[in-house]
Amino acid sequence: MTAPLTPRAERFFLLTLAGIQFSHVLDFMIMMPLGPILMRAFAIGTHEFGLLVASYSFSAAVSGILAATFIDLFERKRVLLTCFALFGLATLACGLAPGFSTLIVARGLAGVFGGIMGALIHTMIGDAIPFSRRARASGVVSSAFSLSTIAGVPLSLWLANHLGWRAPFVLIAVLSVLFIVVGLRFLPELRHHLSDEKRGHLLSATFSVLTDANHLRALLFSALIIFSGFTVIPYITVYAVNNVGIAQIDIPIIYLVGGSATFVSARLIGHWADKHGKIEIYRWVALLATLPLLAVTHAGALPLGLWLICSTSFFVLTSGRMIPAMAVIASSAQPRLRGTFMSLNGTVQSLAMGLATTLAGFLISLDGGGKIVGYPLVGYVAVGANLLAIWFAARIVMHGQPGTPNATQR
Repeated sequence: MTAPLTPRAERFFLLTLAGIQFSHVLDFMIMMPLGPILMRAFAIGTHEFGLLVASYSFSAAVSGILAATFIDLFERKRVLLTCFALFGLATLACGLAPGFSTLIVARGLAGVFGGIMGALIHTMIGDAIPFSRRARASGVVSSAFSLSTIAGVPLSLWLANHLGWRAPFVLIAVLSVLFIVVGLRFLPELRHHLSDEKRGHLLSATFSVLTDANHLRALLFSALIIFSGFTVIPYITVYAVNNVGIAQIDIPIIYLVGGSATFVSARLIGHWADKHGKIEIYRWVALLATLPLLAVTHAGALPLGLWLICSTSFFVLTSGRMIPAMAVIASSAQPRLRGTFMSLNGTVQSLAMGLATTLAGFLISLDGGGKIVGYPLVGYVAVGANLLAIWFAARIVMHGQPGTPNATQR
């Protein structure tokens, strides 16, 4: 594709990416609310559950490194849909896993393909959408997070409660088939990053990315944001049930309310970021996010209404940071290296996610009464990483921004 997308084509392009992202995000998100169910089903503790979540992240990190060696050599649509098909098969394998060990392996396989998909989706936004609308485009695709919390997670939990923990993974596999068909119809081919220039070796593009100081700053920024969120996120449902006193049957309400709020806030944050500055809006949202980070990790026994205030503000602000942040990160890449850079960014994010989940799993434990101990310390670690990311954001140069050397490039 060399010509800009028409408004109609751009709308279908973003909605299709949002649908693919919905399947990918739901597959990862469902692990957190399934935490209490899986811990009972396999008779495991917080450490083992942390490893189950982290297996996805560490596999995604490895696949990102491998993908960086070839991803800019192929047309984007073909790679995305191929990875999506393999991701669907891996998710189906999760639903068919006979035990804990095989589930870890299946989660790892889902992470291999899910990690590449996540990087490709943001790469395609950077390739096809001009800088001036990039944050709003990220907001549209980020609505997949909202929809997964509004509809996907409650439906998956309902299926898990009535049909067993395997049912949500089968549902995601079915959705993958549906969105592959939609993607074949509505995704444009993106090949303007391809050229006849021969690479010196497979790692030449990777070395080009890693020798650019601006790329390295953006990767560190990305890691800090993810680390600050995923020290807290994997255990929030277990904490809500065990410590706050929320009934397992009320967990879908938390995701429904939180997702509904983010569905509105994601569009607003994207609009504000394009209008008032991506880094400026990121800083404000991230600074406000410190409050719910502390609230959800320090809360004692609360009625459902008060916990909804804490959890909904956590959903809105913690996920809201990512909308301007991903526009900043995607725009920091040299356009010809964007696919390689975003694959490496996926690796960095997955490593940060896995390390954060594992670290938090060792910082917390279950006492004799089944309550989580050590979660407040996890909150302090999360806030520290979040403040470092806020400080670091202004050091990143965005290509395509008016007044920068590559202002005319996408």
